[in-house]
Amino acid sequence: MQRVNLSTVSEFVLVGLSDAPEDRFLLFVLFLIIYLATLAGNITILVAVITDTRLHNPMYFFLGNLSLLDILCPTITVPKMLEALLLENKVTSFIGCMFQLFFLIDVVGTEIFLLAVMAYDRYIAICHPLQYMNIVSMKLCAHLAIGTWVVGFFNSLLHTSLIFTLLFCDSNKVDQYYCDIPPMLALSCSPTYSRELVILTVAGVLGSSAFVVTLISYICILLAVLCMNSSESRHKAFSTCGSHLAVVCLFYGTTICTYVRPSFTYSPNRDRIVSMLYGILTPLLNPIIYSLRNKEIKCALRRVTSQVRTALTRQEHVSRSLVSSGALAVGSALQFD
Repeated sequence: MQRVNLSTVSEFVLVGLSDAPEDRFLLFVLFLIIYLATLAGNITILVAVITDTRLHNPMYFFLGNLSLLDILCPTITVPKMLEALLLENKVTSFIGCMFQLFFLIDVVGTEIFLLAVMAYDRYIAICHPLQYMNIVSMKLCAHLAIGTWVVGFFNSLLHTSLIFTLLFCDSNKVDQYYCDIPPMLALSCSPTYSRELVILTVAGVLGSSAFVVTLISYICILLAVLCMNSSESRHKAFSTCGSHLAVVCLFYGTTICTYVRPSFTYSPNRDRIVSMLYGILTPLLNPIIYSLRNKEIKCALRRVTSQVRTALTRQEHVSRSLVSSGALAVGSALQFD
């Protein structure tokens, strides 16, 4: 194991996914395609929600927040992973590692709470449709969204301060492709029991509470769906809720499995796969499951595309007119000379 003097630990080495050159290139191409597809899907949803006034309602407001989080989550980790795969630059500074962990926990924590808020919003919409507009106002939505971001921020601040006040004196090799809580705890040469207890308690209480709210909301939704008279309506509602619940369970399951457990159970190879599920796969699936199957979103995207096409056509006509005017002016000047 590489020995590092405590006073000189100013950087960490992120262990990549593969050291074989042929595997690294294939992984680079694969993760680059997934990352670009994730950005394209979520940016598209975000633009549609912002620009189309028909989507300015609580459900799409929360979907816009979810898309923003799904843009940020892979952006925090994937570019550094791509750099390591392509250029073999696996080194990150102490400060860089600290900020990467802080922003990752911030985004993941915020998304956990946001999914609970979204599940509650759908519960009110389906189970109490006549009271929905009175209960879920845009003011309440703004407060709930701000609340999820604030709680995520302070949750991340607590976890980051607990991790980066530890001593790192035996090795600077992080067994993960980004800085995260479990590998940093495993790397530290300080006693970590008390800090692990705080992390497990906070993550367990907050994560479990959000998951329970989400699960109960979807159970109530499914029970309400069973009472519908139309079989077509039941099938559609089951399909939508089932997809949502599958993605939610995937996200909650992998994050709870990662953070709500003692450090001695940390397994680098297994944890890399688990982290990809919530850090890379879920942000890719969310716009497909939550938005792109939605008719209103599809109509909004068509309207946005039509507006962009019209604007580009108009700009092209203006450019041609300017070029023609310029050519006429030059011709007149030459004729005058």
